[in-house]
Amino acid sequence: MENPYLPYPVRIDDIEVATEDKSLKTFKFVFLNEGDEEKFAYQAGQFAELSIPGVGEIPIGIASSPVEKGFVKFTVFKSGVVTTHLHQMKVGDVMGLRGPLGNWYPWDTLEGKNILIIGGGFAFTTLRSSIVYMLDPANRSKFGNIDVVYGARTPGMLLYKDELVEWEKRDDINMHLTIDTEAPNWDYNVGFTPTITEQKAPQADADTYAIVCGPPIMIRFTLPVLENLGYKNDRIILSLENRMKCGIGMCGRCNIGKELVCKDGPVFTLEDINLTPKEY
Repeated sequence: MENPYLPYPVRIDDIEVATEDKSLKTFKFVFLNEGDEEKFAYQAGQFAELSIPGVGEIPIGIASSPVEKGFVKFTVFKSGVVTTHLHQMKVGDVMGLRGPLGNWYPWDTLEGKNILIIGGGFAFTTLRSSIVYMLDPANRSKFGNIDVVYGARTPGMLLYKDELVEWEKRDDINMHLTIDTEAPNWDYNVGFTPTITEQKAPQADADTYAIVCGPPIMIRFTLPVLENLGYKNDRIILSLENRMKCGIGMCGRCNIGKELVCKDGPVFTLEDINLTPKEY
């Protein structure tokens, strides 16, 4: 068994400024050693630890999709020591990648179902991974209707803008983009994500699941909307963002009752979460 604390060495292959305020950047990594990419076999919904020697490491959701080969992507918000250092690094720099970690969206269960995806702000990373996975030609027929509600404060804070444009053009996915307040040249929805979900999301039926990922305040106000739309607790899938450290359930820092977000999650159904103390 390989040491779970040892990261794979990776090289920064590309860096893209993801938002207009430059607080988020998308990093594209390639593995230095042959065979490491195969070992780093992940599913949409998982996360990994980005490790910088002498600085520290940070848990980040994987933004690339398992169907994208030859690299792995992460979109990183500059918010602390490790992320600030990473934002200062350059293409060609070498660092570490530990994982993949945590569980993932239940793709076997979701096959044959309609999927509603709800995302807010920069928590759209694993949702981007999921959309790319479902729209892949080898996978699209496995799923029914796909509806996406994605909101940000302003147009410039939406992630993956080029892909959003391409997805909007497709007839096999329904995109509902929104911003908090009116902005020049914005032709889509205006309003907070829960409000647009109430207006645009499909009513629940026996073949529909909802996947929600965003800041806690967004989740808090989205859940009653989903309940009103008829979504049962076991059909609402959440990705939590508690403060994680080790990533493998050893330090106990990210617990909700007996559940460890890094090990038992970060993906839980609302039914699962309702069995835990009211901490989230």
